[in-house]
Amino acid sequence: MAKKTDKTKIEIECKDRLCPVHGERKLKLRGRFFEGMVIRKLPGRVVIEFERILKVPKYERYEKRKTKIHARLADCLEESVSVGDLILVGETRPISKMIHFVVIKVVKKAEEKR
Repeated sequence: MAKKTDKTKIEIECKDRLCPVHGERKLKLRGRFFEGMVIRKLPGRVVIEFERILKVPKYERYEKRKTKIHARLADCLEESVSVGDLILVGETRPISKMIHFVVIKVVKKAEEKR
């Protein structure tokens, strides 16, 4: 929900109590931050995936591994995040069994098929 002020600036009303920006009980960010691609969007959360490089000492080489993270998606960011976007997530307290991260912002939008 957007609210227009007199300076033509749009303010977003967010009623999500766990929103890291607008919530009444703001989630405090701590620990690590990751950038990843959204591979699945569910109500109230997203699943992101990113690659990391791991050294294999036995063969003296490096290998790529993928990591999936579940992150909480606030109501104010629900419309702006879609599958394929590159987003920034930050670590917070455990919100549920799987969710320990929260979406902070959209870094890059996905290319739309034309």
